Amino acid sequence: MAAGDPVPRSLYIYAPNQGAPIFFTIAFAISAVFHIWQCFRYKAFRLIGLHPICAVLFTVGYALREWGSYHYLFDPADRTPLVTFIVSQVFIYVCPPLLELSNYHILARLFSYIPHCAPIPPSSVLSTFGGLMAIVELLNSLGVSFSANPSSSTKQQTLGGQLTIAAVSIQLGIITVFVGLAVIFQRRCAAAARERGQQTGGGKKVRTMLWTLYGSMGLILVRCVYRLVEHAGYTHIEFRDIEALKRLSPLVRYEAFFYVFEASLMLVNSVVWNVWHPGRFLPRDGVTYLEVDGTEARRVKRGENWASVVWMVANIATFGVLGLVFPRRERNEEAHELRGGSQRSEAGMI
Repeated sequence: MAAGDPVPRSLYIYAPNQGAPIFFTIAFAISAVFHIWQCFRYKAFRLIGLHPICAVLFTVGYALREWGSYHYLFDPADRTPLVTFIVSQVFIYVCPPLLELSNYHILARLFSYIPHCAPIPPSSVLSTFGGLMAIVELLNSLGVSFSANPSSSTKQQTLGGQLTIAAVSIQLGIITVFVGLAVIFQRRCAAAARERGQQTGGGKKVRTMLWTLYGSMGLILVRCVYRLVEHAGYTHIEFRDIEALKRLSPLVRYEAFFYVFEASLMLVNSVVWNVWHPGRFLPRDGVTYLEVDGTEARRVKRGENWASVVWMVANIATFGVLGLVFPRRERNEEAHELRGGSQRSEAGMI
């Protein structure tokens, strides 16, 4: 059967490829192992812990897709193929917004490291963008659940497509604002370096992180555009009607688009953060920062109790909404700060 030809009662519309899921399952598993090892190596779970989680979810999602490539026909008497298909789709599609949230966390750490160049307070990055991403994640999950179920009514599938379009549209807007803030931050860092007579703009560690963020957000942006175009066309699935299936958008009928603009882009994004892991370039703690004169200093930290750790985990788990609704004063950091030495730090300035 030619590529793009619909298959009656296929949950995927087509006969899914059986080799590609194996490759992506193995590739994401390898990336997940490296992410987990790197988080232990650099003590960076708080900074980039969403990446190993998403890599594991991708691994499970593509493993289920491999199983589904052999059991892809809808059978009212056996719901296992349908449930496996939906779970696989949800695992694959909910990860990109989480990876985007991880990028916001890294940008917040950069703002905290060079606070005098930050366009907004570092504490506002996760709460503001995280709250918006919580909405995106909710809409995305509901949209995928409705539209991925071929047995859903026409109204439910239409609603699922509309929810997905809304989620992707909001995500595109958030990415635009994110990149704008990062560019402003980079320009301010460069201006501050020139004022101190550093014509080259200082060291390359923060520059490396910013360009990695730009690359990561670019990959997510292309993926968002693909998802938006995919759902903007005719996407209602009548999996028993061949003629109706032939009218579907080519982005839906041809599996190659999925592997190029979804699977491959997210795999590259995961590997990019393996190669340029922020644990190599940013301070392991959140108390080290650069003063206006370029001197590296540390905010005095009295100690961290279990309550603060639980609050931090809950804040991340709620996409920063907890911190937005219930602002928490930092009680473990004194108002004054100690200089870390007289030598100027070139490690992070742009």
